[in-house]
Amino acid sequence: MAKYDVYGIGNALVDMEYEVEVADLEALGIEKGVMTLVDEDHQLKIMSHLAAHAHQRSSGGSAANSMIAVRQFGGASFYSCKVAGDDLGHFYMKDLRDGGVDTNHHTEKESGHTGRCVVLVTPDSDRTLCTFLGISGGLSKKELVEDALLDSEYFYMEGYLVTSETAREACIAAKRLAEASGVKTAISLSDPNMVRFFKAGLLEMIGSGVDLLFANEDEAKGMAGAADLGGTLDYLKTLSREFVITRGSKGALVWEGQTLIEIDPVPVEAVDTVGAGDMFAGAFLYGRGQGWEHPRAGALASAAAAKLVTRLGPRLSATETQAILQSIL
Repeated sequence: MAKYDVYGIGNALVDMEYEVEVADLEALGIEKGVMTLVDEDHQLKIMSHLAAHAHQRSSGGSAANSMIAVRQFGGASFYSCKVAGDDLGHFYMKDLRDGGVDTNHHTEKESGHTGRCVVLVTPDSDRTLCTFLGISGGLSKKELVEDALLDSEYFYMEGYLVTSETAREACIAAKRLAEASGVKTAISLSDPNMVRFFKAGLLEMIGSGVDLLFANEDEAKGMAGAADLGGTLDYLKTLSREFVITRGSKGALVWEGQTLIEIDPVPVEAVDTVGAGDMFAGAFLYGRGQGWEHPRAGALASAAAAKLVTRLGPRLSATETQAILQSIL
């Protein structure tokens, strides 16, 4: 039996989450509902504009949120990332360790700036991300821990890493190691802009195919270049042996290799969708790592994501995840 349910790799970002109006986005010239990479000066100008807004801070990054979810449900996870030896880097590592996630960062950290993500939540519960990668932009094969990777049930990579050449190379190298040792491979497409501007790089990361792919409906259709669901499903079948398409209030679709399964939504009043896809992926990976059938893993993921969107922030407490787990068992 593998030591880890999931070995993840992704950007290490300290999330700074603000509640804003659409007018704030318009004033800042920010495209709503997607992730945009910005330099540090641009991000600081955004934060200055929002100085009067209260905000909360947490360790983030898409795959990090998923790895913490795996751990909270009772699984074991490992996260490869890159932080600097600054205050935010120490904050990030403490938060990750407090979440019970093993990591490659146990030695002296490099100088520089730990990445930050300004998360802007509008009244319709949509989230807009403005990300300064900082030292995370230099994530590379040096951050891989081969022993941990090969002792995992799944290797999971976030699509956001496609924007960095060295991070993309690290994903491709790790995927090659995983496949050679029988470790299942998984990827999240992460964001419509990753598909829109970096599709070729995502296809490099996917290579000859992955075992499991996660995408929301917009990402899936964008990747397929299809206007309808049928064409999208057919295309994704060429990339992955199994896949999940999350559809917000409409639930999710799971292709398990032979059959398309509909996962029912859990009706809630959404407040903040930040991290919903990450939670879904983490819960689904946990369930599959435990040997659960796809409908049961999907039901857990749907319930967890629904609970998450009822409040601000990308995380649930361990008590909440355990309560959700008990409701599915």
